[in-house]
Amino acid sequence: MITHCGFVAIVGRPNVGKSTLLNRILGQKISITSRRAQTTRHRILGIKTHDHIQTIYLDTPGIHRQGGKEMNRIMNRTATRSLVDVDVVVLVLEGTRFTDEDELALQQIKRQTAPVILVINKADKIKDKEKLLPFIAKSAESFAYAHIVPVSAKTGKGVDELEKTIETFLPEGPGYFPEDQITDKSERFLAAELIREKLMRQLGQELPYSLTVEIEKFTEEQGGLHIAALIWVEKDSQKRIVIGKKGEKLKEIGTLAREDMQKLFGAKVFLETWVRVKSGWSDDVRALRSLGYNDDD
Repeated sequence: MITHCGFVAIVGRPNVGKSTLLNRILGQKISITSRRAQTTRHRILGIKTHDHIQTIYLDTPGIHRQGGKEMNRIMNRTATRSLVDVDVVVLVLEGTRFTDEDELALQQIKRQTAPVILVINKADKIKDKEKLLPFIAKSAESFAYAHIVPVSAKTGKGVDELEKTIETFLPEGPGYFPEDQITDKSERFLAAELIREKLMRQLGQELPYSLTVEIEKFTEEQGGLHIAALIWVEKDSQKRIVIGKKGEKLKEIGTLAREDMQKLFGAKVFLETWVRVKSGWSDDVRALRSLGYNDDD
């Protein structure tokens, strides 16, 4: 019997560790990560149920100064709309840095009334620990945070304390999801994201945002899952980069993605990948919607 349940939006500028934090809380990888900013492009819902408490986390794209492309605008709208009607907001910072984009995220948060918990992530990497307490004090003066919690999403330090703090704000009520469910995203979506993660990690310097992944086939057949994926890029030159010399880069990306899929789905995976060109897809509203980019999640 679930007695407390609520929604928690995890927000912040790009690349502060929001997805790593969600994965740490869930104890399972459902949100992809890389060192490249704006890796998360969709709202990812993660569900944790324990001790009669269900916490529903919304991992969001990083709030950023908008670029000229429609995809950037969709990502920002997705992040800000995730703040509507939540019970708790978690604002994530990277250490003691507070940039213009952090301020942009904070200004969006000020428009709603839910309690806000400030998370100072990567606290283990703060070399001068004496700077931490003054930074916490200054942050407390700048906004009425409900709590300020230093954590390391990578190592897990401080995350238990954060979860307990969040749970104190959850309203009474039954759970929205079955107790064993951890996300609302389909296996097709998760498969596409795992491939995109490997592309971002392997090609981030060369193709940071000019690619996306579409799953054409996802069937459970004798022997395991059979998945066929299309990798969309915007130029022929980008297609050559993804494929690599004699197809070696694409093969490496496929192998890494398949290994992660087998861990996530608990089944043998047969993965096929192709690369195709769709010029200007990241600035085309119709193309973006057909590829699953929708700020109305």
